[in-house]
Amino acid sequence: MDAVIEPTGDKIRVLSHRQYDASDQLTPFSVLPSPLDQFRKWFTEAQDYVNEPEAMSVSTATVAGVPSSRFVLLKQVDRTGFVFFTNYTSRKSREIAENPVAALALYWPEMHRQVRVVGRVEKVSTEESTEYYRSRPLGSRVGTWASPQSSVVEEGEVATRFKQAEEKFGVIDRKTELDVPLPDFWGGWRVIPNEVEFWAGKPSRLHDRIRYTRQESSDNQRNKLARPTPAADIPPAMAVPTHGSAPPIATLWAVANHPPAVTTPPIPACAAAATVPAHCFSLLNLNI
Repeated sequence: MDAVIEPTGDKIRVLSHRQYDASDQLTPFSVLPSPLDQFRKWFTEAQDYVNEPEAMSVSTATVAGVPSSRFVLLKQVDRTGFVFFTNYTSRKSREIAENPVAALALYWPEMHRQVRVVGRVEKVSTEESTEYYRSRPLGSRVGTWASPQSSVVEEGEVATRFKQAEEKFGVIDRKTELDVPLPDFWGGWRVIPNEVEFWAGKPSRLHDRIRYTRQESSDNQRNKLARPTPAADIPPAMAVPTHGSAPPIATLWAVANHPPAVTTPPIPACAAAATVPAHCFSLLNLNI
């Protein structure tokens, strides 16, 4: 249903009440043990239904807690996390540099699905940035050199800078492939999740949500599953893990609150893991 609005003076009211009816039944038994595997499943399915399913909101904040959000394109999902590319002098990059945590959100209205991610952020390697940069169209690579992202520009300045960059790299027409090098101020960021939540819209606003949360301690931890009601208390977010290396994500997630509990072996350094294995996370199923 398209939005129905009622403009009144300086106020606009949105009157439509879209009804959701996702086919998913999100339970601890219907999702995969790793949230990244579950994301890959949903993301693959979205290719057939959603226009530009890789569009995602990235929210960052200053050390003072002032947030900012914008949409970027998800460019890679791997065993470590979610990767996007940008100018390292942009506002989001400056905020990540001083406060290296971020929140992602992807919404696929055609499927009544949403995914939300919270985690720490690290730069990808120069090799990864170069590999992706070389896959971009020639005009996009030239534009990287011409656009001082998030800075104030004069009218026509960007077009002038673009023309100067074309001249610098010998671009005569954009159909002829040329080597435009990767600038040192441009590259990728990887969000390494400590929380991933999947949402499926349901009738009467009784939506399904299921949340994976990284565990801080691996000693004697259990795999537990639960399905709280909409009024259930939500556990506080876990502390953002520190930077460091760790085993692949497939082994660092655990599931929370399901009788009978299944004991898992102790896992070292879950809180410090850079990659995100499946047994260091708890899984909580929510209706909301």
